[in-house]
Amino acid sequence: MPSHILPVTNPGQSSAMGPPSSSSVASTMPLKDEIQDDPSTSIIISSQFEDETVLTIRPLLTRASSYNNTISSDTNIDHSNQQRGRRIASDSSLPFLVDDSPQGSFSQDVEHAAAETFLVTGLSLKLLKYLGIGYRWVMRFLALGCYALLLMPGFIQVGYYYFFSHQVRRSIIYGDQRRNRLDLYLPKNLDEPKPVVAFVTGGAWIIGYKAWGSLLGQQLSERDIIVACIDYRNFPQGTINDMVRDASQGISFVCRNAAEYGGDPNRIYLMGQSAGAHIAACTLVEQAIKEAGEGENISWSVSQIQAYFGLSGG
Repeated sequence: MPSHILPVTNPGQSSAMGPPSSSSVASTMPLKDEIQDDPSTSIIISSQFEDETVLTIRPLLTRASSYNNTISSDTNIDHSNQQRGRRIASDSSLPFLVDDSPQGSFSQDVEHAAAETFLVTGLSLKLLKYLGIGYRWVMRFLALGCYALLLMPGFIQVGYYYFFSHQVRRSIIYGDQRRNRLDLYLPKNLDEPKPVVAFVTGGAWIIGYKAWGSLLGQQLSERDIIVACIDYRNFPQGTINDMVRDASQGISFVCRNAAEYGGDPNRIYLMGQSAGAHIAACTLVEQAIKEAGEGENISWSVSQIQAYFGLSGG
């Protein structure tokens, strides 16, 4: 702040002239008050001589100590603010140090998946080696996979025909068991009675299913032949006797309802493939034994079957 210049009378002059008057004493009292209020005040003492003496009033000790304390507290506050700013800056820089971007996580996932795949492949090869499955079996398995891949377009075409064709009547009930169902493949032209083929599908007695005959049903229905693919219980749902019983009920349904679906009851043929050929043959033999016995209740006769075709039967 600017220094205040206060006029002061010469003490020598005042002593020579006599004792100080009441007015000079009154003017000296405000001077002390101002000096005590403002310690940075500079006083210029003037006299009758040309030289001037400048006295600088230093601040009192209490003022200096309070001022130093204020500076030190301000310094501490600034230092704490700087540390807080550095901490905030370091915290704000953490997201940049850690790569949480989608590209980084995706690349890490790909690398992890590749490492896991390599590890599982190595363990699988070791397992095959310990089991005695060598290079030849691995190549055969890969060849089988390639063969199935090449056949996939044909499977897709047949599957589309099976599920979306209006010529296929799926899951017609012929018995009281859950697997007592059959599929009918009808020709487009039903202006006259058509021959009927009752087909028992294969499946090694464990995976047999009526949909396995969809390709045969498509091919024969295009040649004006009605095809009935009979489903039956597999092991362990049932034994061979249960399978034969289901097939017999399916054949009986075909013989009794062939005319209702446009078939000729006098031209019914029985056909089976693989396990289905074995089941169909056992059905014919059992039905012949029933017909030869006395008091047997039969729902269809072997004489209603014009021919039997067994393909690669077990």
